[in-house]
Amino acid sequence: METNNQGNLQEIKQTVIVDVPIQKVWETVSTPEGIASWFMPNDFQPIVGHEFHIQSPFGPSPCKVTEIQAPNRLSFLWDTEGWIISFILNELDEHRTEFTLIHGGWKEPDVIVPKANKKSSNIYDTMQQGWIKIVSERFKKVVEG
Repeated sequence: METNNQGNLQEIKQTVIVDVPIQKVWETVSTPEGIASWFMPNDFQPIVGHEFHIQSPFGPSPCKVTEIQAPNRLSFLWDTEGWIISFILNELDEHRTEFTLIHGGWKEPDVIVPKANKKSSNIYDTMQQGWIKIVSERFKKVVEG
């Protein structure tokens, strides 16, 4: 677990290469059904400014779309802790796409996250392991399935 020069935790970054065209990957990350198939239920819409909810284990998490650059990038604010999630797609060729998920906006390691009542560093460690499984296993299986 590393911190940046402001003392905040570094962003989490997970990348996977999938054997499908970029458009199929985009549909999996830019629709409510697509996101629910590998992440969590939601009422997402690919419109900048759209407010939506992800149904997390801790209850509904408010979110807001901040960026859409189809079919290469999508970002949204997640929950009330200042987290930002970005999906970055890079077409390697007509049949392969690199998908990167970035989870940024982390606070200092000892800051308590109220919803979970745990230190930011504990949530970070849990999320880092979770994103590995979600991106490398669930996402890859869903998008290539």
